[in-house]
Amino acid sequence: MRRGIAATALVASLALAATACGGDGDSDSESGGPVTITYWDTSNATNEAPTYKALVKEFEAANKGVKVNFVNVPFDQAQNKFDTAAGSKGAPDVLRSEVGWTPAFAKKGFFLPLDGTEALAEQDKFQPNLIEQAKYEGKTYGVPLVTDTLAFVYNKELFEKAGVEAPKTWDDLKKAAATVKDKTGVDGYWASTAGYYAQPFLYGEGTDTVDADAKKVTVNAAAAKKGYGTWLSLFDGKGLHKADTTADAYAHIQEAFVSGKVASIIQGPWEITNFYKGTAFKDKNNLGIATVPAGSTGKAGAPTGGHNLSVYAGSDKAHQEAALKFVNFMTSAKSQETVALKNSTLPTRDDAYTAKVKADPGIAGFQTVLPAAQPRPALPEYSSLWTPLDDELPQIAGGKKSLDEGLGDAETAIAKLVPDFSK
Repeated sequence: MRRGIAATALVASLALAATACGGDGDSDSESGGPVTITYWDTSNATNEAPTYKALVKEFEAANKGVKVNFVNVPFDQAQNKFDTAAGSKGAPDVLRSEVGWTPAFAKKGFFLPLDGTEALAEQDKFQPNLIEQAKYEGKTYGVPLVTDTLAFVYNKELFEKAGVEAPKTWDDLKKAAATVKDKTGVDGYWASTAGYYAQPFLYGEGTDTVDADAKKVTVNAAAAKKGYGTWLSLFDGKGLHKADTTADAYAHIQEAFVSGKVASIIQGPWEITNFYKGTAFKDKNNLGIATVPAGSTGKAGAPTGGHNLSVYAGSDKAHQEAALKFVNFMTSAKSQETVALKNSTLPTRDDAYTAKVKADPGIAGFQTVLPAAQPRPALPEYSSLWTPLDDELPQIAGGKKSLDEGLGDAETAIAKLVPDFSK
């Protein structure tokens, strides 16, 4: 069995290497024939990739001089594979890049700056904060394809039975959770111990894990400690579910919410289709979506996620021109509408939120919270900073470490990831 898996992996690896030829200068362009570009798609192979494949066919039909070699690369392998391929001048011409990868690859010179190119011809149509998160040192290295952020999602029926509304602050949430428990018998809120899901508590205090501009680690500073203190307080109290620190915590929280066993959680739009599969949301309109509660600053914020389309800087001119045309097509309003309708993902431009798209209450609801999505700093190491928190926060929530001890350890670990930052 293992030999079979290894053999399959080897064949797949060789096939992937054969298709990663963006920087080689394909013979098709040299002979005057159609230019063939390679596109690495990192979407879910079963649920999402078919939509992108269909769009590729549409693009080819409308652009006879360009052929697209579509390669679906598993998301959890794509970053390392592209890093290796780009370093040897064999990367694909276009990559569906997670927003956290963009500054890292831009820093290495792997991505082509897109300002003033055909790819960004309609830049003003995209939400400004999403363009901002595609920048590195003032230049734009990706065109937003799909986006996501965290929101406060709740069971409207349970909230109505309890006579409460979506909370504006974390204190409001505590009161609402207690009332939901009293009136319905189910817990009002179940929090996550994952670092990414704790970000709104930092943004609500006007801070982050690091201050990229000042080159300072701030995860253990007073403002961050206050935010995490609020986060910790939401695991203990009437209607507040105790912390789940098991490896299956994500699934447990999700299952409880979709089955109506807990009234609210913090979650992203990638779960929209799964929400609808639950017994609590057979009526899609029962899904409530609101901006995450605000902290003591009075402002609410949630992390920005999603994917950009980026062009390989090592491709020759003919391939880059074809790639730019392809990126423009794939990120157009029409294409984004198609992706949203088929995959239930969020468009990155306002004109893609058509009546058909907004007929899905999940997508329409998440669109309303996008203004609170906070762009990530253009720091190549930023996405890796959640790993220490994924280690420390469960120990804090589970009572194995105090808040001070856990954040101190997180500070030490993060400082190693950004060695030129001060504490």
